[in-house]
Amino acid sequence: MARTNDLGRDPVGPLVFRLAIPSMLAQFVNVLYSIVDRMYIGNIPVIGDAALAGAGVCGPIVTLISSFAFLVGVGGAPLMAMSMGAGDRERARRILSNCAMMLTVLAVVLTVVLLLTKDAMLMAFGASEETFVYADSYLTIYVLGTAFAILSVGLNQFIICQGFSGIGMTTVLIGAALNIALDPVFIFLLGLEVRGAAIATVISQAASCVFVIVFLLGKRVHVRLSFGGYSWALMRKVLLFGLSPFIIVATDSILLIVLNTVLQRHGGAEMGDVYVTCATIVQSYMQMITMPLAGITGGTQPILSFNYGAKQIARIKKAYLFIFGLCLAFTTGMFLVSQLAGGAFVGIFTQNPQQVELSVWGIRVFTLGVIPLALQYEVVDGFTALGIPKLAVTLSLTRKLLYLTLTVVLPIFLGAAGAFYAEPAVDILCGLASITVYALVIGRILREREIAPDETIRA
Repeated sequence: MARTNDLGRDPVGPLVFRLAIPSMLAQFVNVLYSIVDRMYIGNIPVIGDAALAGAGVCGPIVTLISSFAFLVGVGGAPLMAMSMGAGDRERARRILSNCAMMLTVLAVVLTVVLLLTKDAMLMAFGASEETFVYADSYLTIYVLGTAFAILSVGLNQFIICQGFSGIGMTTVLIGAALNIALDPVFIFLLGLEVRGAAIATVISQAASCVFVIVFLLGKRVHVRLSFGGYSWALMRKVLLFGLSPFIIVATDSILLIVLNTVLQRHGGAEMGDVYVTCATIVQSYMQMITMPLAGITGGTQPILSFNYGAKQIARIKKAYLFIFGLCLAFTTGMFLVSQLAGGAFVGIFTQNPQQVELSVWGIRVFTLGVIPLALQYEVVDGFTALGIPKLAVTLSLTRKLLYLTLTVVLPIFLGAAGAFYAEPAVDILCGLASITVYALVIGRILREREIAPDETIRA
């Protein structure tokens, strides 16, 4: 059966676009999960601003749940693509089987742990007495759907890595479209307010999850979902490959927690919740940049992994050039939109004049460094795709530690507003550092693969 996209023989430029654009659009639509929820929540009569701040406090925990899906999904998909490139279909099947088991176990464990600790976590993560009730209502229901969230996101990576980029996008579209349709019904028509937003999200994720599993069990895929062949050695290798994307996403949760806490402390009783609400809106906007950007770099990983397994070095080099160019074009366009039209986005969340003014300013500041940010995204995801997770993790941790430091230190001198300047400073510095590391090591990495035996990619 012919591939939807032949990762080893199709012309590289068109292939990059065919995988990157659907993945980018899918992630853009995926942002609507949180944005639509927050848009409707922010417009609930009387309680809108407080409820929005409560939903914002839940953001780090929701992000943390997603990080475990990436740990296994993005960790296993490059290994599977490499095995397919090397012609080892049986090993590819075992990778998918092991990853499905790992995702299921993680979903059960996370559900239990989060239900037992959510109250303490919410208060520690920036909830106030006023916003806690809304944060708790949203998170309790969302956590009950953890299995749907983890399986849909994690297993979808194994659809994309087989060349079915359009199906991967459809998975996300199903959930997002259903969420958009159900939100007003549950929030306003049924009067469930914040709880309604969470219920709509869980139902939408469940629909995406069912679609992914049915497709992976079907006859169209080259490697079908199966059971058995479990291996601790293979699982460890998946976790090693997935460590970088896991750290990237999981530490985002930590940074959001620190940001909310810093804003509450330096904003004080009068401005603390105002700054947290502002940060919620700004972070929602940043997701419209970072998630589609991750869609470009993550969606094109199969090209790099497959051709790495097949030792087609020239195709890898050409793919890198196209991917870098596409990432920079996207972030340049979003930089211009952010600086000129951020107010249009803020207006869908709140009509409070103070909140609008502060949030528009926050978007402009946060996006000052998004152009060089594109470089780090592709360098880190590219290294992960080539099986160099340690270098990817090092670059990721460097960025996170610097961001954490600046988020804590800058407000000491500049007040609560100073925390917003940490993002552009880190984006610029780490983007330049990442491309420098790439230029220094990529030639050696590809030369070593060209002369290495195929067994070096095996668990």
